[in-house]
Amino acid sequence: MAVCVAVIGKENSPLYICCVNPEQELGFHYSLHTSLDVIEEKLNNSNKSNDQRDLYLGTLYSTEHQKVFGYVTNTRVKFIIIVDNSNTNLRDNEIRQMFRKIHIAYTNVISNPFYTPGTKISSKQFNSVINSVLGIRD
Repeated sequence: MAVCVAVIGKENSPLYICCVNPEQELGFHYSLHTSLDVIEEKLNNSNKSNDQRDLYLGTLYSTEHQKVFGYVTNTRVKFIIIVDNSNTNLRDNEIRQMFRKIHIAYTNVISNPFYTPGTKISSKQFNSVINSVLGIRD
């Protein structure tokens, strides 16, 4: 399962970050901010090649301890999932499913008339979806 999930706004401001282990959160922040550069590079390369781009960016980078996956919405909101490298049986299709689940939950959050776009996400329904992606039991 995933060890950290983040939603980053179009101006690269963190809207939501949740980690399985709060003691490792600072290290995950470093990984998340490092992945933003890779996302921007992939987006710039895809915009030059064609107008039609896939929302799923795939593996952004990999270290000996973790793999970082990325997904970008049409409004340039970024979803990032960090997976522990000890979990080798996780397939690309399962990562795509996680991103779809997060994207649907994010769409439900921004559809709320009381949510101001670009602010931190504090929704119980969104938290429960992220906890299910992380494998945390409520």
